[in-house]
Amino acid sequence: MLGLQRHIRRETRMSAKPVLFQLSATALLTIALATAAQASVAVPESAIEAQSRALQRASQAVLGLRTLAVENARSLATLGRKRQGSGVLIGRDGLVLTIGYLVLEAEQVELTTHDGRSVPARVVAHDLATGFGLVQALAPLGLEPAPMGDASLAALREPLVLASGGTEGEIGMATLSSRRAFSAYWEYHLDQALFTSPPRRDHAGAGLFNSQGELLGVGSLLVQDAAEPGTPRQAGNLFVPVDLLKPVLAELLSQGRSSASLRAWLGLNCAEVGGEVRVMRVAEDSPADVAGLEAGDRIVAIDGTPVGALAVLWKTLWATQPASRSVLLDVERGAERLKVTVHAVDRAWTMRRAEGI
Repeated sequence: MLGLQRHIRRETRMSAKPVLFQLSATALLTIALATAAQASVAVPESAIEAQSRALQRASQAVLGLRTLAVENARSLATLGRKRQGSGVLIGRDGLVLTIGYLVLEAEQVELTTHDGRSVPARVVAHDLATGFGLVQALAPLGLEPAPMGDASLAALREPLVLASGGTEGEIGMATLSSRRAFSAYWEYHLDQALFTSPPRRDHAGAGLFNSQGELLGVGSLLVQDAAEPGTPRQAGNLFVPVDLLKPVLAELLSQGRSSASLRAWLGLNCAEVGGEVRVMRVAEDSPADVAGLEAGDRIVAIDGTPVGALAVLWKTLWATQPASRSVLLDVERGAERLKVTVHAVDRAWTMRRAEGI
């Protein structure tokens, strides 16, 4: 697999057009043949050629994406002002699915097509609950959207295709290493995420496709362990499954976020080690900062619920409405045991927006 990826990357870089998906039919056919071989089933030649065409269409639906955040964005310290990644065209009207942190507090959005065209776009939605972002092209793209598949049907160790967009984008093969819950150090949790290997650094907003060219997920992170629990550690990538988008898409288009994203925010980065949850960082001028929480504090309980895992902390925080309310944390700081009241807020209230939005 690694040899195949090197071959495809080399061909991409040698192409006369310095963009991702000017791959030859031979390269795409090679991927289709490889996925068929790894599936260990007899596949007719006509089916392999159909797979190659489907992958070609899917690959052209992956776009480069550049954004510029507003000057006073809160996210500048962690994400920078200029951001670059990918997005996948999912609608004939120019609707593009990407990962949310690329469009967080963005005032300018630009898409790059497979043939090098630059098209301006606008942010349609940023959803905290799923981690997805949606942008809308402001000029016709003239491309076929990628069909959305069913990520729940992908089997472990199934060969998949991973594609990023833009002038530095690449296409290659990946394997589904695990499917499990994921809790992040920032205030984010997925009950189910897709983990692939080998790792790719151009993961942000990249598309994960099955051999039929159907979109299964959008890239979010580079992770140190993508393997199933109880197996040797293996670096890889985390993808947010498109299955999470389908039930909330209409809501995102009409409201800019899902109802599940209306939830309490503290402004904490935490780590889970050995059954303990400790504060790593406190966002400046956040509710946690105002309440006096400090890096190194151990969070013992939240609203009376014992905390020994990140998932417990975040899910308990979001379980109660309204989003803006008082949250009681039991905290250990050295030898001290403290009760700290944090006045949580709706995260959306803290985000900066471009003038007129």
